[in-house]
Amino acid sequence: MAFSYEFLLRAEELKRSERGLVRRYVEKMTGLSRAQTTRLITVYVRGEEVKPQPYRRRRFARRYTREDIALLAGVDEAHETLSGPATKKLLHRACYNFHDTRYQSLACISVAHLYRLRSSRAYRERRIKYQVTRPTPVSIGERRKPEPLGRPGYIRIDTVHQGDQDGVKGVYHINAVDEVTQWEVVGSVEAISEAFLLPVLEAILAQFPFRIRGFHSDNGSEYINHLVAKLLNKLLIEQTKSRPRHSNDNGLVESKNGAVVRKLMGYTHIPAPHAAAITDFYTEYLNPYLNFHRPCGVPELKVNAKGKEKRVYRWYATPWEILRQLPDVASYLKDGWTIAQMDQQAQAKSDTQAAAEMQEAKRKLFAGFPRECAAGCVAPPVGRPRGSRGAPALQNQNIL
Repeated sequence: MAFSYEFLLRAEELKRSERGLVRRYVEKMTGLSRAQTTRLITVYVRGEEVKPQPYRRRRFARRYTREDIALLAGVDEAHETLSGPATKKLLHRACYNFHDTRYQSLACISVAHLYRLRSSRAYRERRIKYQVTRPTPVSIGERRKPEPLGRPGYIRIDTVHQGDQDGVKGVYHINAVDEVTQWEVVGSVEAISEAFLLPVLEAILAQFPFRIRGFHSDNGSEYINHLVAKLLNKLLIEQTKSRPRHSNDNGLVESKNGAVVRKLMGYTHIPAPHAAAITDFYTEYLNPYLNFHRPCGVPELKVNAKGKEKRVYRWYATPWEILRQLPDVASYLKDGWTIAQMDQQAQAKSDTQAAAEMQEAKRKLFAGFPRECAAGCVAPPVGRPRGSRGAPALQNQNIL
């Protein structure tokens, strides 16, 4: 603006047309509008100093001062930061019940504005409140027990870890069991990440001869995630998860973890790179043996005179025999699966012959493991049956 003062000093000596030229020059050099330039010239003509005015933002008047915020912080500190409505009641009582005029402004504050003051910088300078991280509810899967109503296709699934060694994770076994027929399919993965889990999970679901209607797991993140939910939605499979304080929601598959997976594979660490070989063993030998040649106890629910429920086991049958006796079994089967085909597979070899072939394949599998793994992959000493996580095996689920 200093360079334009010389023009303004001579403005009164110039003609009218020359004054317009000077005005346009000042507008060009300063970037001011015509109205702003005229306003500044008028200020100069009145004899006042021409200088830029500082910008003052238009704002609402402050209703609650820093002193009010300090009072609110003092109340929160004394009462350990109560809820908004409770704090509002305290401020109202301080003003009208105890006649403390300092709280006159805060006495009528809304709960919403009270929380705004708590988040202000002036409040945080006076009082800082640390709050522990709250768990975020996950909307994937419905938290309830499945209700198959005697229909196959409602599977329970769980993960069995084969131990760590020197901080290195071992293989993970994926165990899936149908609730009605006890049809069981086992797989193995190197790690419980999406890259390893999803292909094996698809292969496990494909090995069930009937259509899968329900998928129930515990609350582990290997199954409660968006990728697994997307896979199940694509296959039109309902996903459910265990409820809190209902330890038997997934008890069937957990008891199978101990009676099948732990009994067969032991507890010793098996390196993760062997997961593919273990999966091949499961698919070719173990899964057919479990479903066509290994009998399971079928529970029968009895209720006594006092209303107490008790499961009794009078009938033992293989999962194929349980599936075979269901009414209209053909309507549950997938395309490409027939009763005659599975009858032929069940009669192709005796139960003991299938078990012997499975054990021989297991010995060959263990021969490819490191020596310490092959020596340690044995069942624990005979005694009280244990679950897969060291807990006593559940007694109110299907006998294995």
